[in-house]
Amino acid sequence: MRRKRRSLARAVGMIYQPKDSPKPLGIVWVDCPRSVVSAGLVRALEEKATVHQGPKPPGDAPSCVILCANGHESLSERVEFYRELSPDSPPVVVFAPQLDLPLARDALQAGASGFVHAEMTPDQLVRAVAVAATGELVAPRELLRYVLIKDRAGDLAALSVRQREILGYVVEGLSNAEIGRRLYLSESTIKQHLRAAYKLLGVSNRTEAANLFRRGD
Repeated sequence: MRRKRRSLARAVGMIYQPKDSPKPLGIVWVDCPRSVVSAGLVRALEEKATVHQGPKPPGDAPSCVILCANGHESLSERVEFYRELSPDSPPVVVFAPQLDLPLARDALQAGASGFVHAEMTPDQLVRAVAVAATGELVAPRELLRYVLIKDRAGDLAALSVRQREILGYVVEGLSNAEIGRRLYLSESTIKQHLRAAYKLLGVSNRTEAANLFRRGD
């Protein structure tokens, strides 16, 4: 009877799997103190993974750990704690209630393999866990832009007082000649200060410099 059932499944293009066959994502360990959040994660993952809930590790090695973040404090210690609980050091994915780019950055810097949040769809969550389980990093696409802006904003500290003053006027929309009249400097001197500022900021024109200065000032 079982052989006939398998043959019928193949005939209609189905893949026969016994009920006890392992799920594609293996064991996913969800440790979240908020029961409502934990239940939602289980519902999103249960079709593709065997979900283990709670602070204690599962009996078998998990393919991935989902850790609910409680802010930025002790994130590094918590990620390391969960990784050391299992001999196979599974990837840890940090979960947050919303898209929090500073937290996502801190999670990856702390050693997490990914960052997910409650604004994602169940399918997006499943794909993120699947990618993390393979050893790849999972991060919001907005994170790269955020990190680049923050890195560039750090270069603002290298600007001189005069360069910052001139860029402030550039942001206001003043021309080089108008800035020169405000500061009692020649237009060529304003251009020299701007060229030096562009080099420090890694930009090529006044529009890029103004946008960066506006975001970071």
